[in-house]
Amino acid sequence: MTTKIWQKTASANIEHSAIVEKFTVGNDVAFDYVLAKFDVLGSLAHCEMLHSIGLLTIEEWTVIETQLRIILVEIAQDNFTISPGIEDIHSQVENLLIHRIGETGKKIHSGRSRNDQVLTDLKLYMKSEIKTIVEHTETLFNTLIQLSNQHKNTLLPGYTHLQIAMPSSFGLWFGAYAESMVDDMELLLAAYNVTNKCPLGSGAGYGSSFPLDRQLTSDLLGFKMLNVNSVYAQMTRGKSEKVVAMAMSGISATLSKFAYDMCLYLNQNFGFIAFPDTLTTGSSIMPHKKNPDVFEIIRARTNRIQALPNELILLTNNLPSGYHRDFQLIKEGLFPAIQSLKDCLTMFDFMLQHIEIKTNSVHDSKYDYMFSVESVNQQVVDGIPFREAYKNIGLAIENNLFEPNYNLQHSHIGSIGNLGNEQIEMAFANIKKQFI
Repeated sequence: MTTKIWQKTASANIEHSAIVEKFTVGNDVAFDYVLAKFDVLGSLAHCEMLHSIGLLTIEEWTVIETQLRIILVEIAQDNFTISPGIEDIHSQVENLLIHRIGETGKKIHSGRSRNDQVLTDLKLYMKSEIKTIVEHTETLFNTLIQLSNQHKNTLLPGYTHLQIAMPSSFGLWFGAYAESMVDDMELLLAAYNVTNKCPLGSGAGYGSSFPLDRQLTSDLLGFKMLNVNSVYAQMTRGKSEKVVAMAMSGISATLSKFAYDMCLYLNQNFGFIAFPDTLTTGSSIMPHKKNPDVFEIIRARTNRIQALPNELILLTNNLPSGYHRDFQLIKEGLFPAIQSLKDCLTMFDFMLQHIEIKTNSVHDSKYDYMFSVESVNQQVVDGIPFREAYKNIGLAIENNLFEPNYNLQHSHIGSIGNLGNEQIEMAFANIKKQFI
């Protein structure tokens, strides 16, 4: 069994039993591959800082930097592995350096704990992934704005309580989800700001007697500011992930509702939209079926992502300050959820590239009453008090005397065609530029 970096000797009598190690490490090594690049970047910044305060000579720093950058290339080329028996990515990088450059490699951990090391890795990872989610969100947002503008005058029956309500438009429908993403971006920005604070140098939560230049490492790693209090820096483990999960939950809620709309509107009883046969699935027994499996899977995935904040709360809400091994399990929920959300955003945009809009939906006789409000409004314009006009049209409907005025139907298009997309686009752009 490989000696751990926290072991004082290689004596066999202090080795953990294999069963304990298997249980405590679990699948963590697999998730550590995701953090590999960020761990090396953190070590580069930390070692440059150690050189700046005199704990590494220029020769030592030069050879460490060279080897760390080689490891970074190996990671990028998928030519990096965590050896059997190595606990984590931090141990693997340190062991590699010791193997390649000897005693100098043993110096890189001065003034650092695995606690602040993994915190830094996680925050760099989450910052990077939030930016990627923003990019995917922007792609879908732009598609929605384009479809909204394209179909701003195409009428779509509106529903409340799943009952026929008032006329809407496909432009309003697409635009609504675009604007929903503006609020989702606000949540992503808040999560980004929480993660954009550097914990490196806080050690195990109690700092270091070395004269560490924490501001230098923060600047080198591109953080906006420090987690100043070393105890609180450790308290951000779990808290940062929860905030990110909540932001992901926001955009997942938008996608879930949108996916439900897609399933509903594709249903034959609605028939508002269609997709090519290649993007739907059939039945093994019913030859007429065209099932919206893509949107059902998106709905299920995004609903599962919305459960993630609660899972992380249950993992962490009864823990005192300081590090606890419980935090390790956060990766098992968060990392796959991040990838799943990116996949859902990409797939939703792909499907929208192939959506077919049915333009004749409102001509069905069951929508005759949809413009009854316009008839009420017309009577108000003619001088009848609203409550009397409402009663007049209501009685006409109840007595089957109501006749839809199709001229009023066409006049309604002007009001629902005023989408406000320019303001929505500006709001989105103003939020996006703050991810720096």
